[in-house]
Amino acid sequence: MPLNFSSAGAELNLLSILSLLNFGSGYRAPLHAETGHGAWDCMKAFVFSLYITSSVDEDDLLSARGMQKISEGRVAEIMRVNVHTEKPHETLEHITIGELGGPMYDLVKSVTQVLNETGKILVNMGYPNLGMFVLEALKDGRKARSDSNSHADVELILERLVRAFPAFQDMSVVDGQSIFCFKKALFLIHAISIRFGSANPPPFPVPLTAHMPVFSDNVLPSLLIHLGELAPLLLATAATDTGDPKPLPKDGPIFSSNQAYIVRAAAIDACELIIESAHTLQDPSLEWLKDLNLPSLDMWIWAVAKDRMDYRRLERFVVRDTVFF
Repeated sequence: MPLNFSSAGAELNLLSILSLLNFGSGYRAPLHAETGHGAWDCMKAFVFSLYITSSVDEDDLLSARGMQKISEGRVAEIMRVNVHTEKPHETLEHITIGELGGPMYDLVKSVTQVLNETGKILVNMGYPNLGMFVLEALKDGRKARSDSNSHADVELILERLVRAFPAFQDMSVVDGQSIFCFKKALFLIHAISIRFGSANPPPFPVPLTAHMPVFSDNVLPSLLIHLGELAPLLLATAATDTGDPKPLPKDGPIFSSNQAYIVRAAAIDACELIIESAHTLQDPSLEWLKDLNLPSLDMWIWAVAKDRMDYRRLERFVVRDTVFF
């Protein structure tokens, strides 16, 4: 990360909060219009600013108490978004007044609510920050891992995160079928593996994540549908080429929570099948695919979705009333 950290624990805390706030995809279009960036880049900039601000101010905004008490106004200020809408004055002609509202205000409220709620839980549990909670789970997970269950560490860390914090409880029941996505929690566990797994020795136990499922949001299903890997449950059509090398994205169809869970779950299953097929290919030139795993496939799909202009123009389904993706 492009920051200097006082310790590995401080970096782990920032990475944990960044994963906690890895949502807002439903605001992709208004965020691009407002800031020129999508949800992920905006959240990264916001968390980095929290860290930098905490370095110079008395209050540590990345601590449990700092998260618990941060206000909507402070969040909007640091995110640098306009949370007001203008409307004509009821009695004075040619006069407009500003009031809180609009998509950016809705996003700011969600970010603030997640930070306040998570900070309160951490304070009540006696943790100084989210990183310390995750660190304890990493240590306990390593103790749980054994030759008979090499995945026990991931299972324990995932369970700890999901049980403790509502913002990680990415699951639902649709038509009597339980669906578990846990996108942000799985993302955090894998991010720890990527960031600290190559350190020798690592500063704390690092989980093995090659077996984990993909981190399903609205990007994976939309691109898989476009590539023909999923039934066309939504319209993922490329926008007309305007000649602008980076046109503003457009919102896709608005999905209900249940519709989103169905499509996200389908993407998880589809990626499992892609990996199974890749591992059975006999073409010598594709031998490298036998080592492909689900997290790597996820990162590849995400990378091409951002890097290829025709894929960037694809409309993605929209769910704004969620803090899970």
